[in-house]
Amino acid sequence: MSMIKNPVHPGEVLSQLFLEPLEMSAGALAKRLDVPRTRIERLVKGDTVLTADTALRLSAFFGNTPEFWLNLQRAHDLAMASKVVDVSHIKPLVAA
Repeated sequence: MSMIKNPVHPGEVLSQLFLEPLEMSAGALAKRLDVPRTRIERLVKGDTVLTADTALRLSAFFGNTPEFWLNLQRAHDLAMASKVVDVSHIKPLVAA
């Protein structure tokens, strides 16, 4: 399985590809999504993970899918874990 080497945090994607072109603040988006302002601000800063709840709200607002948002988070999580988790000593299961 191939993995993106350095996937960006979903908050960075949200900021650069969605908020900046719309000239929308994190606070304004939070209001439109009916979530606390700090949730979107922390997401954009990369201080928190993107939840399924937020993915549903973002997809409803931007017209894409929750999977788009959750896949960004999944890729980021796997890339970060692969930098600190050593699995080289684990032997694969061999089917008999």
